[in-house]
Amino acid sequence: MFRDFAELCEKVKSTSKKTEKVALVAAFLKNLSDEELKAATTFLTGRVFPRGDPRDVNVGYSTIYKALLEVSGITPYEFQSIYLKYGDLGATAEEILSTKKPKLQQLFKKQLTILDVKNELEKLASITGKGSYDLKSAIIKGLFLDASPIEAKYIVKILTSELRIGLVEGLVEEAIASAFGLSLDKVRSKLLILNDISEVALLAKKGLLEQATLTPLRPISFMLADTAQSPAEIADYFRRQVYAEFKFDGIRSQIHKLGNKVRIFSRRLEDVTESFPDIVEAVKRLKHDLVLDGEILPFKDGKPLPFQLLQRRLHRKYLSREVLEEAPLVFFAYDLLYLDGKPLLDLDLRSRREFLEKVEMEEPLSTSEIYTVTSAKEIQELFDRSKQIGFEGLVVKDPLSQYTPGRRGKHWIKLKKELDTLDVVIVAAEYGHGKRAGILSDYIFAVNDNGVLKVIGKAYSGLTDDEMLELSEKLKSLMIEDLGYRVIVKPEIVLEVAFDSIQVSDRHDSGFALRFPRIKRIRFDKSVAEIDTLDKVKEIYMRQKVKL
Repeated sequence: MFRDFAELCEKVKSTSKKTEKVALVAAFLKNLSDEELKAATTFLTGRVFPRGDPRDVNVGYSTIYKALLEVSGITPYEFQSIYLKYGDLGATAEEILSTKKPKLQQLFKKQLTILDVKNELEKLASITGKGSYDLKSAIIKGLFLDASPIEAKYIVKILTSELRIGLVEGLVEEAIASAFGLSLDKVRSKLLILNDISEVALLAKKGLLEQATLTPLRPISFMLADTAQSPAEIADYFRRQVYAEFKFDGIRSQIHKLGNKVRIFSRRLEDVTESFPDIVEAVKRLKHDLVLDGEILPFKDGKPLPFQLLQRRLHRKYLSREVLEEAPLVFFAYDLLYLDGKPLLDLDLRSRREFLEKVEMEEPLSTSEIYTVTSAKEIQELFDRSKQIGFEGLVVKDPLSQYTPGRRGKHWIKLKKELDTLDVVIVAAEYGHGKRAGILSDYIFAVNDNGVLKVIGKAYSGLTDDEMLELSEKLKSLMIEDLGYRVIVKPEIVLEVAFDSIQVSDRHDSGFALRFPRIKRIRFDKSVAEIDTLDKVKEIYMRQKVKL
């Protein structure tokens, strides 16, 4: 029953001990049917669908709000009062259904199962177009009529991807390993290949996890690079001849081809195939079934063009001829993970590159150039050449390394040009999850635009745990408004923020967004009067366009 799932979530939330959380979830998973197991493990990661599944329920605050008002008969004022008390839609739904008798009481109230909830949520994802708002609200209303208050709480939490019970995905992995007598390392390594925790759980239950392998059209997690501060650091670490490639400023992409089917996946494992029809057509002409790892970027006359030209293609429902022609794209392939029925992950990079270079490609597809380097001097010279062309830097790779999905390590090391920084002020903060639960760990910051603060981004990395705790307490003392998961604060705390680049964005009122921002330091020594201006942001943006 779904009530059992909801009660499990309450028990998991009530304990701070990781071992107890894992034991509770493991015991629950053991007793589920195959389909229940798949649904429950997905729900426990705070998702309606597994990672990589392109479906989206597209249900927001207003749809849930409408359903709760119609089911309970409460007034908008009563709803807002309850919501402001919790700042959480799930807890709001629980209290409303606990204290208000459903307005549309059903004669025969159904006991919800996990699969009932799964099936109804899947219906939401299939509803689009005119009238979809009312249809979705009706489905959610139907669930609320059947649900007990605690069930309604967790239906909403799953719908909004706000489970917040202190159960990070890593603990669900531990629970799967414990429930079915497998090593945690085995579960995690296979999850990085399948990227579907529900499939991993099912294969673990059936004793078939060892069979999980890379197959075309199903993305795997990308191998990641560590960072070095200098050429000398890299040369000193390897102390032998290694490969080096230019570091591209594009979209890391995994291209899959099986027969005439082609799929392109982003670093977040999102299917972005429709954004790149020109790349897709070129891939279809290849003579092999394969999986490529590489980068898509705007490129002309031997030089990269601004990243923003690439951004304009993403998340558009229709790609006009103008958008397609404004910047020619290239896919630079730098790794081959699968070729004609054979996964290549366990081969060393040298062998994978040998296979890759035998694949005949035509524009806009290309194999990245690879160089051999040994000394810090050679690395520095190649790094300088990279900057002159307009690339971001270098990625140095161990030719003896296997491809390890989802792992960041010293087999690949990136060396990037020095980042720009901005002094910004925190205007709002959000609570973290997992070990950061209860701590304000995500910071929304702004710059000065002629006396008006304009938001330019959000950062959550760069601080030590102690710095984060100190900053969280300080921000709580500066709180102006509590919105539940987010607080608005008095703009006093200044941060120095580094970033990769600046892009035009309608997400923030500044009109810009920092790409990959991270906090270099808290500037308690600076006042809000000393933060950088929107004019400086525009200057950096124009400079990055000119240099490319």
